[in-house]
Amino acid sequence: MFKTDIEIAQETKLEKIVDIAKKIDIDEKFLEPYGYYKAKITEEGIKSFEKNPDGKLILVTAVNPTPAGEGKTTVSVGLAQALNKIGKKTTLALREPSLGPVFGIKGGAAGGGYSQVIPMEDINLHFTGDMHAITAANNLLCACIDNNLQQGNSINLDSRRITFKRCLDMNDRALRNIIIGLGGKINGVPREDGFQITVASEVMAILCLAIDLADLKKRLGNINIGYHIDGTLAYARELNVEGAMTALLKDALKPNLVQTLEHNPAFIHGGPFANIAHGCNSVRATKLALKTGDYTVTEAGFGSDLGAEKFLDIKCRVAELKPSCMVLVATCRALKYNGGVKKEDTKLENLDALSKGIVNLQTHIENLQKYGVPVVVAINRFFADTDAELEYITKFCSELSVDVSLTEIFEKGGEGGKDLAEKVVNATEQKNNFKPIYDLNIPLKEKIETIAKEIYRADGVVFSSTAEKSLSEINKNGFENLPVCIAKTQYSLSDDPTKLGKPTNFSINVKDIKLCSGAGFIVVYTGDIMTMPGLPKQPAANNIDCDKNATIIGLF
Repeated sequence: MFKTDIEIAQETKLEKIVDIAKKIDIDEKFLEPYGYYKAKITEEGIKSFEKNPDGKLILVTAVNPTPAGEGKTTVSVGLAQALNKIGKKTTLALREPSLGPVFGIKGGAAGGGYSQVIPMEDINLHFTGDMHAITAANNLLCACIDNNLQQGNSINLDSRRITFKRCLDMNDRALRNIIIGLGGKINGVPREDGFQITVASEVMAILCLAIDLADLKKRLGNINIGYHIDGTLAYARELNVEGAMTALLKDALKPNLVQTLEHNPAFIHGGPFANIAHGCNSVRATKLALKTGDYTVTEAGFGSDLGAEKFLDIKCRVAELKPSCMVLVATCRALKYNGGVKKEDTKLENLDALSKGIVNLQTHIENLQKYGVPVVVAINRFFADTDAELEYITKFCSELSVDVSLTEIFEKGGEGGKDLAEKVVNATEQKNNFKPIYDLNIPLKEKIETIAKEIYRADGVVFSSTAEKSLSEINKNGFENLPVCIAKTQYSLSDDPTKLGKPTNFSINVKDIKLCSGAGFIVVYTGDIMTMPGLPKQPAANNIDCDKNATIIGLF
């Protein structure tokens, strides 16, 4: 009988966080402990590593997934463990899980099997309170916006054109569109509003892209909250609230340190979704990880068309990062799903579906190669995979002259990823001509079209009248040189989740475009993507419980 992830995690004897820190030369005086097994790194601790040389950066991404996810975080954890096993001093830098998927359908983001970060219950739930701090800072700004309207509207906000929304770290479709200020004059100015999930908040993006506390404060003040009555842009700094927001976020800005099941150090910090945000852990955690090891393994959300593209075109620009190797995670079940098999039937051998769906893998390989960085394919083996299916994928990759490794890190931990680790090390020594897919100085429309054609393989882009108007205003206000962050379904290269494999003869439909002047990018909304997900018919929350000893059960 298979053990669940939480059973494996709870059976593991954790090492104290001070001992984990010592492995990467972080002195105990630079730790702010949250109990015995997790800690934040102080500002002084971060500064103490500034003169250290950077290690090599390895990005883990994936093909388009099934709704259950394909184990990209599991591979990231397993690869870090495997690199340490072959004698390479390696740190891990991952995103924090959101409570939305934890209680929804996909699950958490702490890895799985024998490749997890622990304590997994803490990481998947409240952790060190970063998500709550981001939610509070976001909603403080919202409260100040509505208070200003109530108290005489000193900055002349147009109440019909307030674009900054409230947030909550939970899937709650009922809050997508709401009316606030009802109940008479004393309760505020009635207007339309809405919630998005915390991981889609611009405050989350800002926390993950900020270099230091001063940069954080400046970015918070630069948040565009809507428009003045005269049609000009309105910013958070006009409400003089960025200082209070920074006060709420000062501890959240510090990277979190935990450990893997094999007691390797792992920084887990920040968690924007990749389908509705930029999908990468914080710049601060990644840069610190690079200073503390010879290799750093990090991941970007969902398929490479989302997370990797944004990592390479947004995060790498902001943080001046250059990946040494990219690992592309593929699974038999994801490729069969992309070949037309229903999710519940992906455990059955189906070489015909595999042969149809493998074009998805090929497209992701080709897309990553356009960035000039060596690529290694990691086949994340599941127990139901057959030898014939695994051999088919391996041969396919070999014919494309791409290194491929069959990993068994879910079942065997780092030991099951040693072959992948060796191939990754070899790849980091190869020629590297990293370059983003588009130039920042080209028009915004051209940036969007470049991603659509080069990465999604679309014929073109169709802009709605709303999007055209938003684009015109962004250009008029001088923000045309920002990178773009496309909000799109993770299940397809197109903006339609039903078009699997490698869709052809389609256009990307842009519904709206939003300026995120604090984060420093433009969000492009495509298809039917929503920034506040809903719960499924049978949410994972139905299986989670806490026994009389306060032990959490049913959490994966």
